[in-house]
Amino acid sequence: MVDQAAAKPKLTVLLCAPRGFCAGVDRAIQIVELALEKYGPPVYVRHEIVHNKFVVESLRAKGAVFVEELDEIPEGDRPVIFSAHGVPKSVPADASARNMFFLDATCPLVSKVHKEAQLHHKRGHDIVLIGHAGHPEVIGTMGQLPEGTVSLIETEEDARAFQPKDPDNLAWITQTTLSIDDTSAIVAILKERFPSILAPHKDDICYATTNRQEAVKEVAPRADAMIVVGAPNSSNSQRLREVAERAGCPHSALVQRASEIDWQDFEGISTLAVTAGASAPEVLVEEIIEAFANRFDVTVEVVRTAEETIAFNLPRELRATAAE
Repeated sequence: MVDQAAAKPKLTVLLCAPRGFCAGVDRAIQIVELALEKYGPPVYVRHEIVHNKFVVESLRAKGAVFVEELDEIPEGDRPVIFSAHGVPKSVPADASARNMFFLDATCPLVSKVHKEAQLHHKRGHDIVLIGHAGHPEVIGTMGQLPEGTVSLIETEEDARAFQPKDPDNLAWITQTTLSIDDTSAIVAILKERFPSILAPHKDDICYATTNRQEAVKEVAPRADAMIVVGAPNSSNSQRLREVAERAGCPHSALVQRASEIDWQDFEGISTLAVTAGASAPEVLVEEIIEAFANRFDVTVEVVRTAEETIAFNLPRELRATAAE
């Protein structure tokens, strides 16, 4: 009788910590769940509450209805929730004009960037936003101010080519989910070209993005391959995959579920690193590890590079429900 465990190749899984849900994502999901509990279904959510299909589908099963625009919502008194990525100022204004009851699940760290943009505008500065065109967070941040007020820079080439109206009156802000290294390189070019450019008081790239990227940098050189659990439209998950490759991991894959794993890519490995983007639930990480355990004799080693204790307040309307 062959011992099945003995027949499996040995695999060390380096499990990054921190990984997965950040405080902003946790808060946004709670807002939808508590709104469903307090007001009953349906509760409407403008855009995916966070960029994770599993999370969206589980909330949909509970009675959340996801729309892209407010005009998709039928008239009535049903609650409307704005996603964690933030929205342009025109969206709450439109909701108010339609007499909609809305709850804002924008991550407080994204709201901080919105306030910075507004403050710079008030003080007459020209604003440079480092971020990815078309991402909902970027659309929301640029939408805090009149059109044409914010210049978007995506790459080092953009930073070199940028021609501001007033080179001595600039301020920069960033999307919260960028690569720390890419952003540093862009900022260095802007500072070299425009020495008086104003920086944020505190880094705009959020603590969770930073911590997850630092954990990946720690384990990547030790791993034959890495799996990042996350969605293709999740900016912070895509950045984790890129960071792993740059830090020396030979193969880095972004997968949403275990069913997406291309097993040919993981033949012959002895060390696998695993992390998860800030909108990926832990149950999906467990599913991935279990899938490898079916094929390998797995030993899990947790590699912790930071402790996270941050939590954000819920909207006032839902605090009593949360306390029950």
